[in-house]
Amino acid sequence: MKTLYIDCQMGAAGDMLMGALLELVPDREKFLKKFNQAGIPGVRIEAQKSVKCGITGTHMEVLINGEEEESLDLSSEEGNAHSGHSHVHFHGHDHHDHHTHQEHTHHHMHQKEAMDGEKPVHEHHEHVHGHHSHFSMEDITGIIDGLHVDNKVKEDVKNIYQIIAQAESQVHGRPVAEVHFHEVGAMDAVADITGCAMLFHELGAEQIIVSPVTTGYGQVWCAHGILPVPAPATALILQGIPCQAGKIEGELCTPTGGALLKYFATEYGRMPQMVMEKIGYGMGKKDFQAANCIRAILGEA
Repeated sequence: MKTLYIDCQMGAAGDMLMGALLELVPDREKFLKKFNQAGIPGVRIEAQKSVKCGITGTHMEVLINGEEEESLDLSSEEGNAHSGHSHVHFHGHDHHDHHTHQEHTHHHMHQKEAMDGEKPVHEHHEHVHGHHSHFSMEDITGIIDGLHVDNKVKEDVKNIYQIIAQAESQVHGRPVAEVHFHEVGAMDAVADITGCAMLFHELGAEQIIVSPVTTGYGQVWCAHGILPVPAPATALILQGIPCQAGKIEGELCTPTGGALLKYFATEYGRMPQMVMEKIGYGMGKKDFQAANCIRAILGEA
């Protein structure tokens, strides 16, 4: 049986998973061309060689209008290189709420700042607070419907984004219709989710087995104060999935990473008895004592 095993000892983020899966496909350039013609507004991805603890793998760079997310002064990602899921706020409430972002810090501040006790600065968000710079789930769905990808991929992307939106909705006690994602973060997440969905379909594994997910531990800053790791939305998404804190302080699993695993996994556990045929490494951005990567193994069980 064609089997895909995903090793999440260092957590999961959408771009890390995409990098690992990309290394398993026969023609990477063909896939990148196909993705970049899919029509995600302003988005282009590039595969870059990355080395962590002496292991060579692929880091997926998601470019929004030609720039990586952190270069847009919207985040400085020192954790796992992340999938913009959580510049979240809510419409339909008073003026204060309208301009309040509930940010999960894996996108928008240094984990180092949190550990060093320096409160992050949020003033740089003010220039993007207009209605035009945020997307509702309805907006996201419209973008996904317009993509030049298979209908099954579109369906998967919408379902995965719905998992994230429902978790954010439940955490904040607001209806899904009022969840709004920041423009850059939304496009980043659509890119990660679409890329992973396309790759899962291309690989065509009959079973997808995922290791217990390492979440990291400690605390992270958000716009409203300090939150525990895993962040509340991530914790909700990971309900029902075997998890462990691990030995790394910081946030290792993002909402997008967790939602992708939850949606595509057929079971969880250790690698089964299988003949390994191809091995891929998807790299995060930060350097830890342990190799900051997701490992994906394709073979016959």
